[in-house]
Amino acid sequence: MKAKKEFLIPFVGLKQGKHQFEFDINKTFFDDFEFDEYNGVNVKVNLVLEKKSTMMELSFKHAGTVNVPCDLTNEDFDLSIKGNINLIVKFGDEFNNDNEEILILPHGEYQVDVSQYIYEMIVLSVPSKRIHPGIKDGTFGAGILNKLDELAPKEKLEIKEEKTDDPRWDGLKKLLTDNK
Repeated sequence: MKAKKEFLIPFVGLKQGKHQFEFDINKTFFDDFEFDEYNGVNVKVNLVLEKKSTMMELSFKHAGTVNVPCDLTNEDFDLSIKGNINLIVKFGDEFNNDNEEILILPHGEYQVDVSQYIYEMIVLSVPSKRIHPGIKDGTFGAGILNKLDELAPKEKLEIKEEKTDDPRWDGLKKLLTDNK
């Protein structure tokens, strides 16, 4: 994915201290990452960049909603999410993002792309099992739930063994009973 200009933060011209940035994330942001699990996205991201003499600290916080299908009913609903991550940016000989908490930028770099971190933060804050809040509190009245109840097994099925006498085995059974 090519970095969008709005997610590139030029830190060279910033004075030491804290600087605040805000981003409005929508479905287009995830389309750029070719991620299509969400029907709609409305998330606000607040980024505090603290510039120090030899490094920077980035603190991301987000809150909002993503529109996702329910895993039980397949009905779409808005799921509230929130979360945060912290990232330390240091400078070194070459780019290295192997550690999830430390980013190393090459000396001479003048901007940092925060889009990947925003993407990961939001995706990781969405639970893997998504259940409509109306199902949890019993207020959801969809026909699919009635159909699931209708099709649910009502009682345990008992497996009955039918005795079927096979005359071929009678001779062997007689040998077993005669030896006693």
